[in-house]
Amino acid sequence: MVPLGTPALREAVRVVGRIRAWQRGWHGRSKIEKVEFQSMVMWHAMPWIFFLSWGSLPLGLSLRHEPAALIFGWALIAVAAAQSVHVNRSLRRSVDHYLKRCGMPRRDLAVSGVLLAVALGLSLGLEAVDGVAEGMIGFTTLYLVVPFGQSLAFAVSVRAFLLHIVLIDAVALAGFAAVGVPGGRLAGYAALIGFAGVLTLISARCGAWTLSVMWEADRSREVEARLAVAEERLRFGRDLHDVMGRNLAVIALKSELAVQLARRGRPEAVDQMVEVQRIAQESQREVREVVRGYREIDLGVELLGAQGVLEAAGITCRVTGSAAGLSAPVQSALGWVVREAATNVLRHGDATRCDITLAVTDGRTTLTVENNGVPDAVPSGGGSGLAGLQERLAEVDGTLDFAAGQGRFRLTAAVPLLPGSAVPAAPRCAAGRSEALR
Repeated sequence: MVPLGTPALREAVRVVGRIRAWQRGWHGRSKIEKVEFQSMVMWHAMPWIFFLSWGSLPLGLSLRHEPAALIFGWALIAVAAAQSVHVNRSLRRSVDHYLKRCGMPRRDLAVSGVLLAVALGLSLGLEAVDGVAEGMIGFTTLYLVVPFGQSLAFAVSVRAFLLHIVLIDAVALAGFAAVGVPGGRLAGYAALIGFAGVLTLISARCGAWTLSVMWEADRSREVEARLAVAEERLRFGRDLHDVMGRNLAVIALKSELAVQLARRGRPEAVDQMVEVQRIAQESQREVREVVRGYREIDLGVELLGAQGVLEAAGITCRVTGSAAGLSAPVQSALGWVVREAATNVLRHGDATRCDITLAVTDGRTTLTVENNGVPDAVPSGGGSGLAGLQERLAEVDGTLDFAAGQGRFRLTAAVPLLPGSAVPAAPRCAAGRSEALR
């Protein structure tokens, strides 16, 4: 057994610790990060695979044992290895440029282009001294384009890449023709260079395009999540405004009434404060429901509540129509309209009468709220409350219209009958509290 505390055991423990840390890091990556890591490993390995299979081994085994051939051949192998080293070092920047994380790595491309030119010159010198077996230089030309092509594939468009490959092919053919390579072999070299370029383009761009799409989808999901959070915040603010606006207006009104009654020594002041307490407790409950997001509004209850609140403020309220048979989405949307309309009647103007009419005609449910006591100067646009109502009604394909004139204000909301709605019975009128809503 190895004694505890020996250097060998401590080194083994450190190695195991590093392996476990690497495993935890790997499992902590997202799926797209794992895909990108695997793609980077493949792209790093690709030049070396081609270097061994197309560059160094075929060239080293086919070199003639002559000084010039050996010098050109081993220099070419060294430059080819330098190409692979350089493309590995610059790969991260090239991929980041394609994924729009950084600018174009122009210096890396320039170095890669210089190495390609040097390698091509050594190939021409090797061919000129007849330093390899006939045709074996083709394997070398097949490899030389791969490192430069890999860097170029991430940096430019497909069209620009193909133009560069055609230009490299033309320069290489001109060089080989100048050193006396016959036409048949020239055609073969041209095909090999073109094949290497297209193969590099496919292996690099396809994987990079997949990564780009995955990252874009990931960003879209993140943006969607942020929009959902923002929408929920807007919904919460709108609901809180709709819930608390009317209740706070009623509390302020009844508190003022209780103060006046108390100053006169009237016992009704106690009743008004009890009502204020009840409304405050009801507001607390409704706020909790808004926070939980489980608000279900009953239109009939809202109509009764609005009528009671307005009459308590000394405003004669007449409600016509019945909410029976309407689907839940329709009732919810129109219920918020009733709330906002009642709040506006209490807050704005000096109304003495308000008429609320609910009717179903031509497959649409129409709610009309009209009150008097409106000042002459009425804003043409709606406030935040009306804007919130328009958003709510839009969710059920409804519309909201309002108009003011001759001291009166009319608010009209129309919502199409949704599945689950039944046509209510013929509307009945009621003075004071509507009998149809009892």
